[in-house]
Amino acid sequence: METQRVNVKKLNAEAVVPTYGSEFAAGADLYACIDGPVTIAPGETYLVKTGIAMEVPVGYAGLIYARSGLASKKGLAPANKVGVVDADYRGEIMVALHNHSNVEATIEPKERIAQMVITPFLTAQYTVVDELSDTVRGEGGFGSTGKH
Repeated sequence: METQRVNVKKLNAEAVVPTYGSEFAAGADLYACIDGPVTIAPGETYLVKTGIAMEVPVGYAGLIYARSGLASKKGLAPANKVGVVDADYRGEIMVALHNHSNVEATIEPKERIAQMVITPFLTAQYTVVDELSDTVRGEGGFGSTGKH
C-alpha cells in the first residue's frame, strides 16, 4: 500500500490531526475543533472548523465525505455532499455539516465529523470536436443502463 507524506499545520492547539480508523481505511477522520457543543437544527447547515490546514500534494485532491455513522445516527453530512481540497489551498479545512434529520443534532469538541480521502486526479485538456465516437449506450440518459 502506497503512502505519502502530507504536511499538516495545527491552527489551534486543540486541533486533532486526521487519523485512520483501521489499517485499510481509505478515508482519514477529520475532527471538530470547536470551543463547546454545537447544536444543528433540522434543515440547518453549520460550518465546523477542524483547526488544521494542510499541503495536499500536487496531482492529488483531498475529497471530504460523510462519515457513515454520523450520517446514519445523527443525520449529519457535508452540505455540498463532497468537499474538494485542492493542492494549492492553504487555509483551514472546514466542513459544512447539514442536518438532514427532523431532530436537532449536537456536535461535540473533537468529534469525528467527516473523512478525507486523498486521491490522484487527471487534469483534462478539453477539446471541442464536431463528432464523438459511437458507443452502445449512445445518448441514453438517466436510467438508460437499467433498461432490458
